[in-house]
Amino acid sequence: MAAENHSSVTEFILAGLTEHPQIHLPLFLLFLVIYVVTVLGNLGMITLIGLSSHLHTPMYYFLSNLSFIDLCQSTVITPRMLVNFVTEKNIISYPECMTQLYFFLLFIISEGYLLAAMAYDCYVAICSPLLYNITMSHQACFSLLCGAYMIGLVCAFSHTGCMLRVHFCKLDVINHYFCDLLPLLKLSCSSTYVNELLVLCFGALNIFAPILTILSSYIFIISNILHIRSLEGRSKAFSTCSSHISVVATLYGSAAFMYLQPSSVSSMDQGKVSSVFYTIVVPMLNPLIYSLRNKDVNVALKKMLKRIFL
Repeated sequence: MAAENHSSVTEFILAGLTEHPQIHLPLFLLFLVIYVVTVLGNLGMITLIGLSSHLHTPMYYFLSNLSFIDLCQSTVITPRMLVNFVTEKNIISYPECMTQLYFFLLFIISEGYLLAAMAYDCYVAICSPLLYNITMSHQACFSLLCGAYMIGLVCAFSHTGCMLRVHFCKLDVINHYFCDLLPLLKLSCSSTYVNELLVLCFGALNIFAPILTILSSYIFIISNILHIRSLEGRSKAFSTCSSHISVVATLYGSAAFMYLQPSSVSSMDQGKVSSVFYTIVVPMLNPLIYSLRNKDVNVALKKMLKRIFL
């Protein structure tokens, strides 16, 4: 009898970013520009690293994969969001929603572990420079990268698999601009105990494991930099990881703003704005941060532009 009280939902309606139709067109143009810049920036970074032989190092190997993840994550989220601005009723089918959820989780979780691997790379480069080529061998880099993607795959598969077991009510409006875990669970008519347990366990793992790795790496890095006597040596050591620090601060800062607010202050609208930042804006900023703050990338870019235009 209980099963009869559950409706078989075949589609959802995404509430979108805002309910004010008068600002849909300006927002559409804004996020279209952001998406174009994101695609060009990340594809450009991947191409630049691939074609520049002096960028074939562990740091840029990880960076090209970060650009790939940012490109994919933005493509999973932004086109659907743009559709919402030009349609009266933004309907997304059940399979499409589950697919979007799966790939969003895959890329956002993998990015966290990739940033941790990049922090470890910075640690080895500054604290053990003589052993860098041995420690960060091609095999070691490939293993770290595979580990990041495998954790993302396992977590995304587990979350999505459990979500497929959830029965949804006739109220099928997702109060978000994409299919995210928590807004979907709010529509459930059945028990979500297993889903919430997974969110708690995997959430703790996927937040604390990368953050602790990054923090411990930078504690050792800062300690090592402080022991460098020359100002020039300190500046050079810090510049090695300055771009990575900016990327980590931007991603985790925006995520913390969303999830660490008191319940009395937090609202779904504020959550949407924070989500926009780390799902759409951050993928655009990452290649800009690395191109503006990185001397090697700037040199490679100038060489490539000379080949093209001269």
